[in-house]
Amino acid sequence: MRLPALRRAQLGRPSLDPYADRFDVPVAEDSMSVTFLGVATLLLDDGETQVLTDGFFSRPGLLSVGLRRIAPDPVRIGACLARAGAARVRAVAPVHSHYDHTLDAAVVADLAGALLVGGESTTNIGRGGGLPDDQLRTVADGDELEVGGFSLTFIGSEHCPPDRFPGEITEPVVPPVKAAAYKCGEAWSIFVEHASSRRLLIQGSAGYVEGALAGRQAEVAYLGIGQLGKQDETYIRAYWEHTVRAVGARRVVLIHWDDFFRPLDRPLRALPYLGDDLDATMRVLVPLAEEDGVSLHFPTVWEREDPWVGVS
Repeated sequence: MRLPALRRAQLGRPSLDPYADRFDVPVAEDSMSVTFLGVATLLLDDGETQVLTDGFFSRPGLLSVGLRRIAPDPVRIGACLARAGAARVRAVAPVHSHYDHTLDAAVVADLAGALLVGGESTTNIGRGGGLPDDQLRTVADGDELEVGGFSLTFIGSEHCPPDRFPGEITEPVVPPVKAAAYKCGEAWSIFVEHASSRRLLIQGSAGYVEGALAGRQAEVAYLGIGQLGKQDETYIRAYWEHTVRAVGARRVVLIHWDDFFRPLDRPLRALPYLGDDLDATMRVLVPLAEEDGVSLHFPTVWEREDPWVGVS
């Protein structure tokens, strides 16, 4: 029996093969680098100081997330930090507080002796993870944080619709807990400036606030595209307008497209069609990038990359 066309379209997942030539962010050849570690976890490194967004490494399977309580996996976390060379992390900055961004954040900050930085929801995750007050930094829209040669500005944003776990976290989260305990909380566009004059926008979720990035300039944008393929073309174009075009980025590196129910020690693959549609996203983003003269890339997991190479 033939399945209806709509149902067939929801089975399986997009292949990464059509985009193989876009996994070409230049390899870092000096001390400045960005390393992609799945979802929206990025390790920024200038040779002296490291800043980590999210720090999500446990990546529990779908059944565990859907049916059980989840908790950080110290073995996976330690192995990932070691493989990434994340030995000088001074700040862990989740882009919002869903479990696929903050499940491991308190453990990572504790192991690194780093600050956990975010809104009140992220702070409550840190409290539930046993971090002392001097390792918690609660920020609000527009706040700046100096970390070594990096300056991070936290700009209020929105989660891509639908937000499956909306709301704020008002009490400490003590794992193991259901995934729903990790409510979105405050979502951020993180604007990064380095003492070397390099600038970077990290947009961890495919949501935006119109005008929020006005007046900011960044050569590079790491652009979250999770669930973007479920939006209509009007939304995708507006997202590009209020992120990439807003900051004048000349290179865009796409993040939050990988299946985060799969461990990082296995090859990355795209999220299934039931959760997202990478092909639909690319059908809109590729022409937009060509129209604007912007180079469009995917990052290579574990690779120290320098996204500023060749960008004027």
